[in-house]
Amino acid sequence: MNNPYRGKPSRSFWRSAISERHVADFTELWEPMPLVKADKVATAGSCFAQHIGRNLRIRGANYMDCEPAPPVFGNEADARRFGFGVFSCRYGNVYTARQLLQLAQEAFGQRHPGEVVWQKQDRFFDALRPGIDPVGHAAAADVISARQRHLAAVRAMFETLDVFVFTLGLTEGWESCEDGTMFPTAPGTIAGSHEPDRYAMRNLRYGEVLADMEAFWALLKAVNPAARMLLTVSPVPLVATATDQHVLPATIYSKSVLRAVAGDLAADHEGIHYFPSYELIIGHPSRGMFFDPDLREVNDFGVNLVMNQFFTGHLAEEFSTPTAIQAEDEFEVICDEGRITEDL
Repeated sequence: MNNPYRGKPSRSFWRSAISERHVADFTELWEPMPLVKADKVATAGSCFAQHIGRNLRIRGANYMDCEPAPPVFGNEADARRFGFGVFSCRYGNVYTARQLLQLAQEAFGQRHPGEVVWQKQDRFFDALRPGIDPVGHAAAADVISARQRHLAAVRAMFETLDVFVFTLGLTEGWESCEDGTMFPTAPGTIAGSHEPDRYAMRNLRYGEVLADMEAFWALLKAVNPAARMLLTVSPVPLVATATDQHVLPATIYSKSVLRAVAGDLAADHEGIHYFPSYELIIGHPSRGMFFDPDLREVNDFGVNLVMNQFFTGHLAEEFSTPTAIQAEDEFEVICDEGRITEDL
């Protein structure tokens, strides 16, 4: 009898790939994507994407910083609190596929959101990236001017990058009832005011996320035919859900949808790749050891394991292994989602 599993490599079997190994000794978790030091790499997405960008820089990748911090900041930590150096552009956290699509459409003049300014007391904030500036602006016109400069940087990034790394984070988001603009946080949290007749929570379903990502990919390839994309899914659970569900099933729903979309995109498009950082952290073989005591934040051990798995195969040869890395507790992850419960 011909058994179709005969001849499969050891990574195909649970016993040899998982049961008989420690999680730190897992191998062949992915086929490393084509990437060399000369490739211009840009990042965006949820909070976890910041670890990927940081490790790419440390290991010698040609990491894009299209909106560098002005010299007024004395150190990197201070600049990061104002949105500089967090991602390749100063767009803050891009949690949903719809945010990403709308950002790209706006950058190339295909979309003009009706609401881009939120107010908090006497200061004004960019509604589409409210967390990048802790103090806001003195006038709404200043927000508009700063956004135009930002969009020019985003446009240049998309036109010139070689690899775009995007970490899918959430399916839940708040949108304008007027034109469907998706915001990174709910109005009334970091800035703005929650008005039920103007804003609605949208929990994007699989088909919507897939359609948004397909549309973004088509736009990116139209302006940059040689572009490639690396997708990951954030393992960080929701800090809160605006649905009527318990936060645990709400989290599992969100991550399951995003993982399914990422897998289908990688299977359907030659230029899209998927790296299983989510599986490494959240999978039960890890026994939860990669989370801090709050069971939400990923600890140093987990981050380092993920990045060691990323730089395997030809990537281990191409990119140097740093002899010393700044402790992760000195590296502040900027996360807008974590601020939505500050005043509860």
